[in-house]
Amino acid sequence: MDIKRIGVVGAGQMGNGIAHVMALAGYDVLLNDISGEALEAAVARIDKNIERQVSKGAVSVLEKAEAMARINTTVTLSDLGPCDLIIEAATEREEIKDQIFATLLPHLAEHTILTSNTSSISITRLAAKTDRPERFMGFHFMNPVPLMQLVELIRGIATDQPTYDACLAVVERLNKTAASAEDFPAFIVNRILMPMINEAVYTLYEGVGSVHSIDQSLKLGANHPMGPLELADFIGLDTCLAIMNVLHDGLADTKYRPCPLLTKYVEAGWLGRKTKRGFYDYRGDVPVPTR
Repeated sequence: MDIKRIGVVGAGQMGNGIAHVMALAGYDVLLNDISGEALEAAVARIDKNIERQVSKGAVSVLEKAEAMARINTTVTLSDLGPCDLIIEAATEREEIKDQIFATLLPHLAEHTILTSNTSSISITRLAAKTDRPERFMGFHFMNPVPLMQLVELIRGIATDQPTYDACLAVVERLNKTAASAEDFPAFIVNRILMPMINEAVYTLYEGVGSVHSIDQSLKLGANHPMGPLELADFIGLDTCLAIMNVLHDGLADTKYRPCPLLTKYVEAGWLGRKTKRGFYDYRGDVPVPTR
């Protein structure tokens, strides 16, 4: 299948990153969000991020202009119906994703491939609620999308080979690398990464170390570019908690029990960078640990 037009649902951190790389790769992009302000902010952020690439010589001025011209926006979800490929990049809550797909279904072209950027939720279960489980799969980009090389491709039990091949071709056109993952909770990256972050929160919760000492230990002792608590703030503590709950519920193993301190931070609304407070306080010039 020759994919030319791509719809992206959700103009947040992941959605605008996906729109960014798709437009630079030559695809026509229709970016959707329920908020017009969010769409304006997303386009401004894409423009700023591509301009940064221009300043580094990675992208030409002409390539930037052409990419920005390929991005259109809409607050009307049904407008995405004629797209060849739709990537849902909404919040990590299954009921919201189900609602998005249910709204899209009556408007889809027969050939349209549906995908989800979910980082943990069952692709088979999401697909089963649509009219095209064979043309549905997981298309999981890493954050930040323009910089990260990996894309996880996850087949549901009904996903057919042409659908997988079409999505693989998109990944290759983006000059990224695909990893094929089975449809188990959190797939590959987050199955490994999130329990590490959760354990770091337990280490803080139990008083083994402070925020600073935990992050410094992993950066200097394991050569990680970011400490686990700093990374959790970057991802969003609500997303981390949601993925841990999926792991805990889906695998029924106590080793995946979310740390109570992680739950407490989310209940407080301290979700990390996006709310200016998480394991660090970002309201000043320099992030300061909150514990």
